[in-house]
Amino acid sequence: MTDPVIRTLDDSSAHLFDTLPDPLRLREKHQRTRFRPEWQRVALRDGRVVARAAWWGAPDATEPLVINWLDVAEGEEEAGAELLRGAPWQVEELELDLPTGWRDVPALRAAAETRFTAARKAGFELLVERYNYRWTPGCGLPERPGRLVFTAEPDDRVFFDALRRIHSDTLDARARRAIEKGGVDQAAQEEMDFFHWMPSPREWWQIGRTRDGEPVGIHIPGHNPAGPCVGFIGVLPEQRGHGYAYDLLVECTHFLVEQGAEFIAAATDQGNVPMAAHFARAGYPVVRERVNFWAGAVSAG
Repeated sequence: MTDPVIRTLDDSSAHLFDTLPDPLRLREKHQRTRFRPEWQRVALRDGRVVARAAWWGAPDATEPLVINWLDVAEGEEEAGAELLRGAPWQVEELELDLPTGWRDVPALRAAAETRFTAARKAGFELLVERYNYRWTPGCGLPERPGRLVFTAEPDDRVFFDALRRIHSDTLDARARRAIEKGGVDQAAQEEMDFFHWMPSPREWWQIGRTRDGEPVGIHIPGHNPAGPCVGFIGVLPEQRGHGYAYDLLVECTHFLVEQGAEFIAAATDQGNVPMAAHFARAGYPVVRERVNFWAGAVSAG
Protein backbone atom coordinates (compact mmCIF):
# COMPACT_ATOMS: atom_id res chain seq x y z
CA MET A 1 0.00 0.00 0.00
CA THR A 2 1.41 3.37 -0.98
CA ASP A 3 1.67 6.22 1.51
CA PRO A 4 -1.15 8.78 1.39
CA VAL A 5 -0.59 12.10 -0.32
CA ILE A 6 -2.00 15.07 1.60
CA ARG A 7 -3.22 18.06 -0.40
CA THR A 8 -4.55 21.44 0.64
CA LEU A 9 -7.10 22.43 -1.98
CA ASP A 10 -7.55 25.52 -4.12
CA ASP A 11 -10.10 26.60 -6.70
CA SER A 12 -8.69 24.26 -9.34
CA SER A 13 -8.73 21.18 -7.08
CA ALA A 14 -11.81 21.91 -4.94
CA HIS A 15 -13.80 19.24 -6.81
CA LEU A 16 -11.72 16.55 -5.10
CA PHE A 17 -13.52 17.26 -1.84
CA ASP A 18 -16.76 15.87 -3.28
CA THR A 19 -15.36 12.53 -4.46
CA LEU A 20 -15.73 10.71 -1.13
CA PRO A 21 -19.02 9.08 -0.03
CA ASP A 22 -21.05 10.97 2.59
CA PRO A 23 -22.71 8.36 4.84
CA LEU A 24 -23.19 10.81 7.72
CA ARG A 25 -24.96 13.31 5.43
CA LEU A 26 -22.60 16.16 6.29
CA ARG A 27 -23.37 17.82 2.95
CA GLU A 28 -27.00 18.05 4.06
CA LYS A 29 -25.93 19.62 7.35
CA HIS A 30 -23.58 22.10 5.67
CA GLN A 31 -25.73 23.16 2.74
CA ARG A 32 -25.73 26.74 4.11
CA THR A 33 -22.07 26.68 5.15
CA ARG A 34 -19.51 28.44 2.98
CA PHE A 35 -16.16 26.68 3.00
CA ARG A 36 -13.01 28.15 1.52
CA PRO A 37 -11.14 25.67 -0.72
CA GLU A 38 -7.83 26.79 0.80
CA TRP A 39 -9.13 25.64 4.21
CA GLN A 40 -9.98 22.16 2.90
CA ARG A 41 -7.58 19.20 2.79
CA VAL A 42 -7.77 15.70 1.36
CA ALA A 43 -5.69 12.55 1.70
CA LEU A 44 -5.24 10.55 -1.49
CA ARG A 45 -4.01 6.99 -1.83
CA ASP A 46 -3.20 5.84 -5.35
CA GLY A 47 -5.03 8.90 -6.64
CA ARG A 48 -8.26 8.19 -4.73
CA VAL A 49 -9.52 10.41 -1.88
CA VAL A 50 -9.61 8.38 1.35
CA ALA A 51 -10.06 11.22 3.87
CA ARG A 52 -11.15 14.85 3.80
CA ALA A 53 -11.53 17.67 6.31
CA ALA A 54 -12.79 21.22 6.19
CA TRP A 55 -11.88 24.05 8.53
CA TRP A 56 -14.34 26.91 9.06
CA GLY A 57 -14.07 30.55 10.09
CA ALA A 58 -16.24 33.64 9.88
CA PRO A 59 -16.35 35.36 6.46
CA ASP A 60 -13.85 38.04 7.51
CA ALA A 61 -11.57 35.72 9.50
CA THR A 62 -7.92 35.30 8.55
CA GLU A 63 -7.60 31.95 10.34
CA PRO A 64 -10.14 29.15 10.80
CA LEU A 65 -11.83 28.60 14.17
CA VAL A 66 -12.89 24.97 14.05
CA ILE A 67 -12.82 21.76 12.03
CA ASN A 68 -16.44 20.92 11.31
CA TRP A 69 -16.20 18.37 8.52
CA LEU A 70 -14.22 15.14 8.72
CA ASP A 71 -14.75 12.08 6.53
CA VAL A 72 -12.52 9.01 6.63
CA ALA A 73 -12.89 5.85 4.54
CA GLU A 74 -13.04 2.56 6.43
CA GLY A 75 -9.56 1.40 7.36
CA GLU A 76 -8.01 4.81 6.65
CA GLU A 77 -7.98 6.18 10.19
CA GLU A 78 -4.23 6.85 10.11
CA ALA A 79 -4.55 8.79 6.85
CA GLY A 80 -7.34 10.85 8.44
CA ALA A 81 -5.16 11.51 11.48
CA GLU A 82 -2.22 12.57 9.30
CA LEU A 83 -4.54 14.91 7.41
CA LEU A 84 -5.37 16.68 10.69
CA ARG A 85 -1.93 16.52 12.32
CA GLY A 86 -0.14 18.16 9.40
CA ALA A 87 -2.58 21.03 8.93
CA PRO A 88 -1.02 24.51 8.92
CA TRP A 89 -3.76 25.90 11.20
CA GLN A 90 -4.02 25.33 14.94
CA VAL A 91 -7.60 25.07 16.18
CA GLU A 92 -8.85 23.82 19.52
CA GLU A 93 -12.05 22.13 18.40
CA LEU A 94 -13.31 19.54 15.98
CA GLU A 95 -17.07 19.08 15.72
CA LEU A 96 -19.13 16.52 13.85
CA ASP A 97 -22.87 16.91 13.36
CA LEU A 98 -24.31 13.42 13.04
CA PRO A 99 -27.79 12.18 12.12
CA THR A 100 -30.11 11.70 15.09
CA GLY A 101 -30.05 8.17 16.46
CA TRP A 102 -26.72 7.41 14.75
CA ARG A 103 -25.78 4.90 17.44
CA ASP A 104 -28.79 2.75 16.60
CA VAL A 105 -27.88 2.28 12.93
CA PRO A 106 -24.85 -0.03 12.52
CA ALA A 107 -23.59 1.59 9.32
CA LEU A 108 -23.84 5.11 10.77
CA ARG A 109 -22.22 4.06 14.03
CA ALA A 110 -19.32 2.41 12.19
CA ALA A 111 -18.81 5.50 10.03
CA ALA A 112 -18.84 7.77 13.09
CA GLU A 113 -16.42 5.56 15.02
CA THR A 114 -13.98 5.59 12.09
CA ARG A 115 -13.90 9.39 12.23
CA PHE A 116 -13.63 9.40 16.04
CA THR A 117 -10.62 7.09 15.84
CA ALA A 118 -8.90 9.36 13.33
CA ALA A 119 -9.56 12.38 15.54
CA ARG A 120 -8.13 10.65 18.61
CA LYS A 121 -5.06 9.51 16.68
CA ALA A 122 -4.50 13.17 15.75
CA GLY A 123 -4.52 14.19 19.42
CA PHE A 124 -8.14 15.26 19.90
CA GLU A 125 -10.13 14.21 22.96
CA LEU A 126 -13.89 13.90 23.37
CA LEU A 127 -15.31 17.03 25.03
CA VAL A 128 -19.09 16.68 24.86
CA GLU A 129 -22.06 15.34 22.91
CA ARG A 130 -24.84 17.82 22.17
CA TYR A 131 -28.33 18.03 20.72
CA ASN A 132 -28.81 20.42 17.79
CA TYR A 133 -32.27 21.96 17.45
CA ARG A 134 -34.03 23.88 14.72
CA TRP A 135 -37.30 25.65 15.47
CA THR A 136 -39.57 26.73 12.60
CA PRO A 137 -43.05 28.31 12.67
CA GLY A 138 -44.53 24.89 11.94
CA CYS A 139 -43.35 23.81 15.40
CA GLY A 140 -45.72 26.33 16.98
CA LEU A 141 -44.79 29.44 18.94
CA PRO A 142 -44.82 28.60 22.67
CA GLU A 143 -46.96 30.81 24.86
CA ARG A 144 -45.13 33.20 27.15
CA PRO A 145 -45.55 32.06 30.79
CA GLY A 146 -45.79 35.69 31.89
CA ARG A 147 -43.82 35.24 35.11
CA LEU A 148 -40.85 37.44 34.18
CA VAL A 149 -40.16 40.95 32.95
CA PHE A 150 -37.42 41.34 30.33
CA THR A 151 -35.26 44.39 29.78
CA ALA A 152 -32.12 45.30 27.86
CA GLU A 153 -28.97 46.20 29.80
CA PRO A 154 -26.19 48.25 28.15
CA ASP A 155 -23.54 47.57 30.81
CA ASP A 156 -21.37 44.56 29.89
CA ARG A 157 -20.26 44.30 33.52
CA VAL A 158 -23.77 43.28 34.54
CA PHE A 159 -23.75 40.38 32.08
CA PHE A 160 -20.20 39.40 33.04
CA ASP A 161 -21.19 39.22 36.71
CA ALA A 162 -24.30 37.18 35.85
CA LEU A 163 -22.19 34.77 33.78
CA ARG A 164 -19.70 34.34 36.63
CA ARG A 165 -22.54 33.38 38.95
CA ILE A 166 -24.22 31.13 36.40
CA HIS A 167 -20.99 29.27 35.66
CA SER A 168 -20.13 28.86 39.34
CA ASP A 169 -22.43 25.83 39.19
CA THR A 170 -22.91 24.66 35.62
CA LEU A 171 -23.61 21.52 33.61
CA ASP A 172 -22.08 23.02 30.45
CA ALA A 173 -18.98 21.07 29.37
CA ARG A 174 -17.36 23.97 27.52
CA ALA A 175 -17.76 26.25 30.53
CA ARG A 176 -16.32 23.57 32.80
CA ARG A 177 -13.30 23.26 30.54
CA ALA A 178 -12.77 27.02 30.69
CA ILE A 179 -13.07 26.95 34.48
CA GLU A 180 -10.42 24.23 34.66
CA LYS A 181 -8.11 26.39 32.55
CA GLY A 182 -8.68 29.79 34.14
CA GLY A 183 -11.55 29.82 36.63
CA VAL A 184 -15.05 31.28 36.36
CA ASP A 185 -13.70 34.59 35.07
CA GLN A 186 -12.34 32.85 32.00
CA ALA A 187 -15.60 30.97 31.46
CA ALA A 188 -17.54 34.23 31.68
CA GLN A 189 -15.12 36.05 29.38
CA GLU A 190 -15.30 33.31 26.73
CA GLU A 191 -19.09 33.65 26.71
CA MET A 192 -18.83 37.44 26.42
CA ASP A 193 -16.35 37.10 23.57
CA PHE A 194 -18.77 34.79 21.75
CA PHE A 195 -21.71 37.15 22.26
CA HIS A 196 -19.71 40.05 20.85
CA TRP A 197 -18.46 37.90 17.97
CA MET A 198 -22.02 37.33 16.74
CA PRO A 199 -23.07 39.99 14.21
CA SER A 200 -26.45 40.49 15.91
CA PRO A 201 -27.02 43.80 17.76
CA ARG A 202 -25.69 44.19 21.30
CA GLU A 203 -29.07 45.71 22.23
CA TRP A 204 -30.69 42.28 21.90
CA TRP A 205 -29.16 40.96 25.13
CA GLN A 206 -31.76 40.81 27.90
CA ILE A 207 -32.10 40.21 31.63
CA GLY A 208 -35.16 38.45 33.04
CA ARG A 209 -36.54 39.58 36.40
CA THR A 210 -39.46 38.58 38.59
CA ARG A 211 -42.40 40.94 38.89
CA ASP A 212 -40.78 42.12 42.14
CA GLY A 213 -37.59 43.07 40.30
CA GLU A 214 -35.39 40.18 41.41
CA PRO A 215 -32.89 39.13 38.70
CA VAL A 216 -33.50 35.57 37.51
CA GLY A 217 -31.19 35.07 34.53
CA ILE A 218 -30.21 36.18 31.05
CA HIS A 219 -31.03 35.22 27.50
CA ILE A 220 -29.03 36.19 24.41
CA PRO A 221 -30.95 36.13 21.12
CA GLY A 222 -28.34 35.91 18.40
CA HIS A 223 -27.62 35.77 14.72
CA ASN A 224 -24.52 33.83 13.73
CA PRO A 225 -23.23 33.49 10.15
CA ALA A 226 -25.74 30.68 9.54
CA GLY A 227 -28.78 32.58 10.79
CA PRO A 228 -30.88 33.25 13.92
CA CYS A 229 -29.95 31.28 17.03
CA VAL A 230 -30.45 30.96 20.75
CA GLY A 231 -27.09 32.32 21.81
CA PHE A 232 -27.35 31.63 25.54
CA ILE A 233 -29.84 30.78 28.28
CA GLY A 234 -28.70 31.02 31.90
CA VAL A 235 -30.40 31.08 35.30
CA LEU A 236 -28.71 32.45 38.42
CA PRO A 237 -27.96 29.68 40.96
CA GLU A 238 -30.24 31.10 43.67
CA GLN A 239 -33.19 31.17 41.22
CA ARG A 240 -32.96 27.57 40.05
CA GLY A 241 -35.63 24.98 40.70
CA HIS A 242 -38.52 27.07 39.36
CA GLY A 243 -38.24 26.25 35.66
CA TYR A 244 -37.18 29.77 34.72
CA ALA A 245 -34.90 28.52 31.93
CA TYR A 246 -38.09 27.70 30.04
CA ASP A 247 -39.36 31.29 30.44
CA LEU A 248 -36.03 32.62 29.16
CA LEU A 249 -36.06 30.26 26.18
CA VAL A 250 -39.63 31.17 25.26
CA GLU A 251 -38.84 34.88 25.45
CA CYS A 252 -35.73 34.37 23.32
CA THR A 253 -37.86 32.56 20.74
CA HIS A 254 -40.50 35.29 20.65
CA PHE A 255 -37.84 37.97 20.42
CA LEU A 256 -36.17 36.38 17.39
CA VAL A 257 -39.52 35.80 15.67
CA GLU A 258 -40.37 39.47 16.22
CA GLN A 259 -37.07 40.30 14.50
CA GLY A 260 -38.24 38.30 11.47
CA ALA A 261 -36.63 34.91 12.12
CA GLU A 262 -38.09 32.13 9.96
CA PHE A 263 -36.07 29.50 11.81
CA ILE A 264 -34.02 29.40 15.01
CA ALA A 265 -31.04 27.15 15.66
CA ALA A 266 -30.06 26.07 19.15
CA ALA A 267 -28.02 23.46 20.98
CA THR A 268 -27.45 22.05 24.44
CA ASP A 269 -25.25 19.38 26.01
CA GLN A 270 -26.92 15.98 26.14
CA GLY A 271 -25.91 15.80 29.80
CA ASN A 272 -27.91 18.95 30.55
CA VAL A 273 -31.14 17.04 30.99
CA PRO A 274 -33.18 19.94 32.42
CA MET A 275 -32.35 22.24 29.48
CA ALA A 276 -33.04 19.49 26.95
CA ALA A 277 -36.46 19.06 28.56
CA HIS A 278 -37.14 22.80 28.22
CA PHE A 279 -36.27 22.71 24.51
CA ALA A 280 -38.63 19.78 24.01
CA ARG A 281 -41.44 21.54 25.88
CA ALA A 282 -40.92 24.70 23.81
CA GLY A 283 -41.32 22.72 20.59
CA TYR A 284 -37.70 22.59 19.44
CA PRO A 285 -37.05 19.30 17.59
CA VAL A 286 -33.62 17.64 17.63
CA VAL A 287 -32.32 17.70 14.04
CA ARG A 288 -28.72 16.51 14.53
CA GLU A 289 -26.45 15.25 17.29
CA ARG A 290 -23.12 17.05 17.63
CA VAL A 291 -19.97 15.41 18.94
CA ASN A 292 -17.30 17.91 20.00
CA PHE A 293 -13.63 17.05 20.36
CA TRP A 294 -10.92 19.40 21.56
CA ALA A 295 -7.18 19.42 21.14
CA GLY A 296 -6.43 19.16 24.86
CA ALA A 297 -2.72 19.42 25.61
CA VAL A 298 -1.85 18.41 22.05
CA SER A 299 -1.94 21.01 19.29
CA ALA A 300 -4.15 20.13 16.34
CA GLY A 301 -1.64 21.67 13.95
